[in-house]
Amino acid sequence: METLRTLLLYIHILSAITSIGPFFILIPLVPRLRTAGPEARQAYLNTFRSAIRLVKHMGHVLVVSGILLIVVASWSWTESWLIATYIILTGSLYFMARAFTPKLRKFGEPDADKENLVRKLLRSVWVYLLLLLVMLWLMVAKPQLW
Repeated sequence: METLRTLLLYIHILSAITSIGPFFILIPLVPRLRTAGPEARQAYLNTFRSAIRLVKHMGHVLVVSGILLIVVASWSWTESWLIATYIILTGSLYFMARAFTPKLRKFGEPDADKENLVRKLLRSVWVYLLLLLVMLWLMVAKPQLW
């Protein structure tokens, strides 16, 4: 059972790294959209879309491995740090659905305000990164919140 727990923990940590890491790459990439020509802009947007796709898929692995860890480690589903994580996770899923794809689609519109889109996209990256880092802190520190 300890080997299973260790394997699940490894998968969970690896998926957390892969779910958070791409956002650190996107931070310097987003401002380049301001001055990029059409071909370069498309390359940046494709990179952005690929990173978001990777984050989404690794998020699935993260959630499943987290659920399995709760079961294997015999944690209570009502631990305060877990409940806080459920709440933030639910909010982050809603945020993820609304924060990136609609903005990325607007870059293809000829009359799009690219400066405004870049500002909103960068803000979305920072907000989502903050949500992920708060959840990471909850997983690592396992604070007794109440």
